[in-house]
Amino acid sequence: MRICFLTPRPDHPLLAATEKLLKPRHDVTHQNPADPHPPDPTTPLADVYLLKSRTPQALALARSFEERGARVLNSAAATELCQDRTAMADLALQAGLPFARTHTPGTLTDLTSLPRVPLPLPLVVKSRHSRREDLVARADTPTQLRALATDWPEEPVVIQQFTPNSGWDHKLWVIADKVFATHRRSELATTPTLPPPPPLTPTTLPRTWLTLVRTVGKVFALDVYGVDLITTPTGTPLIVDINAFPGIRNQPGAPEALAALALRAAGRSQP
Repeated sequence: MRICFLTPRPDHPLLAATEKLLKPRHDVTHQNPADPHPPDPTTPLADVYLLKSRTPQALALARSFEERGARVLNSAAATELCQDRTAMADLALQAGLPFARTHTPGTLTDLTSLPRVPLPLPLVVKSRHSRREDLVARADTPTQLRALATDWPEEPVVIQQFTPNSGWDHKLWVIADKVFATHRRSELATTPTLPPPPPLTPTTLPRTWLTLVRTVGKVFALDVYGVDLITTPTGTPLIVDINAFPGIRNQPGAPEALAALALRAAGRSQP
């Protein structure tokens, strides 16, 4: 099989470990979407492309392969959808998923110029367009909100009402149907650091959570993705973010799951 990683970082731990599993029985190549020289359109297509980049150049490159009939995981359309937090929230809520109610006021300057903030404080303020080093912050007071607007005046944002929680994010990752999980201290937590909860593993996840994260994949047409959950005071999960092809670092079995997915997808792409 011919498998190509669309990434500027083929040395990423997940990709490097997956490549090691696939070689030498399969032909594994890399294509940097930032390469100023586009691939020759007469070059034979790979059997499957793994899109581990979310830049405009990466999406355009993935689409060019899709237009030629190639299979790309995740598709350019699914990857792009997860970058727009407004579209993400709209689709999730339309599908009945427990997603944080999301408002799109425009830029931070627009938000702070309104006579009345659409939601009561505290607020979670995020860049509308998900990217590396984007804005994710909590504003408890009007002063904090104005300070964010000073630092990010023209940033298009979404806002969500802050939901009290334990201060720990539940990070769930999915490769095909295999689920991986862990806890991470929330970057929005303001309470003193508490001992971490018990280790989070697929075997300790509530069955309803497993069903929930797999439903996300179906709704968003994703094969490799991450779902960030918090637990509300009533104990129910609330989705606060969805990511296409996250890093999934330090998760035993993740490279094996990704290699198996690549081979299955490559096989389905054959005539």
